[in-house]
Amino acid sequence: MEHDMTLIEMRDGLAKKEFSSRELTDALLDAVEKKNPELNAFLAMNQDARAEADASDARRREGSERSALDGVPYAAKDMFLTTGIVTTAGSKMLEGYVPAENATAVQRLEDAGAILLGKNNCDEFAMGASGEYSAYGATKNPRDITRVPGGSSSGSAAAVAAGLAPLSLGTDTNGSIRQPAAFCGVVGLKPTYGRISRYGTVSLMSSADHMGTFTHTPEDAAVALQILAGQDPRDATTSREQVPDYEKEIKQLDLKKITVGLPKEYFGEGLDPAIAEQVRSAAKKLEQLGAKVVELSLPHTLDALPTYYILNPAEASSNLARYDGIRYSKGRIASIPEGMTLRERYAHVRGEGFGKEPKRRIMIGNYVLSAEHQDATFRHASKVRTLIHQDFNHAFEQVDVLFTPVAPSTAFLLGAVQDPVQMYLADIFTSAPALAGVPAVSVPVGEIDGLPVGLQIVGKSFAEGQLLGVAAHVMHETRT
Repeated sequence: MEHDMTLIEMRDGLAKKEFSSRELTDALLDAVEKKNPELNAFLAMNQDARAEADASDARRREGSERSALDGVPYAAKDMFLTTGIVTTAGSKMLEGYVPAENATAVQRLEDAGAILLGKNNCDEFAMGASGEYSAYGATKNPRDITRVPGGSSSGSAAAVAAGLAPLSLGTDTNGSIRQPAAFCGVVGLKPTYGRISRYGTVSLMSSADHMGTFTHTPEDAAVALQILAGQDPRDATTSREQVPDYEKEIKQLDLKKITVGLPKEYFGEGLDPAIAEQVRSAAKKLEQLGAKVVELSLPHTLDALPTYYILNPAEASSNLARYDGIRYSKGRIASIPEGMTLRERYAHVRGEGFGKEPKRRIMIGNYVLSAEHQDATFRHASKVRTLIHQDFNHAFEQVDVLFTPVAPSTAFLLGAVQDPVQMYLADIFTSAPALAGVPAVSVPVGEIDGLPVGLQIVGKSFAEGQLLGVAAHVMHETRT
């Protein structure tokens, strides 16, 4: 059996009884066992996956499937809480932590009968743009194992790209779904902020954490989003906006009614000219099919990255304060020497448990939130964030979607970027949509020297159906 089928192919194959959930699950688990030692895309496996697949097959025989995705396997970034399966967020601070409940996104897939294969590697507490900042070792890019897969959702992107899962859940705060999707050549969807519940997901930046997906196609992303989207009473930031039929919206999209915007700020200095050409070529192909293409300006685009790296450390330092070595990880408690004061205990545990990047952001966050610096840093950045959001509001009065690069380069070599500031620049094109909370998707549109190139398509809030419809046309046109 081919284990790199799309989500829809697996769904339809199960419905037609061409294979069983157990056969699918066995094939994917065997592939993980074979490939993961080299890729390091999975950190923990679901030991009950085969039994759950058998239960799904029994439901299907009885005609009592929970949903069309009953029996389809998937994976989840190790930021999502999973009952009975260790959740570490890629950090030693949570080593050995086994949650008592599922994240809402995981629970909704479980309620639909989907089979969780295991947990994907990620940069520690989702802080990173390369997949090299995990406390459990770097993830490798399946397209070229000498290169990074991108981050922070490194294992999720690598798992889908390597055919180890047709779907993986990821999180995106500043590009952590879109950038690794581009580097690995898969589809990465960051929906509108509040479209998918954040409940039960390890928090990084609560005001910008987006839950999303990695798939092979935009149509697959629509199928997954249909189950994942919707209000959650346990997450006050989820929207009451009605969840439409995304598959139907994709099929009904009329390109002749679509206007594509090319924001000039995304095509300047630092961008590989070959990537710029592929992005413009994708827009040109849609124009030939009837779409309208215009150039416009998002004047505060270049302010997005520095704004993010003020606001993110501020929120991260607050969210990480809960990790004191007393809760969550028994291993951290056991490592505390006797006779320490409370302050000494905290310093010891956090010094051992956090890696360099979390420590760096905690220090920056404490600085920008301090009484003497808050006005000049945090509050000023919050005002700039509002201007960035207004840029998108004004743009979407003129256009339906925006086409931009995802990253300034293709996947770089492992170990090639040591300067943290240079690493931050990998997110320069993904920051603004994240801060504005608008939906965006990365789709592969070509290659440069054998490495995938991603196109970022940004859409109007809660218009994921239209966004994915445009993405589906782009993928079709760039692959024919």
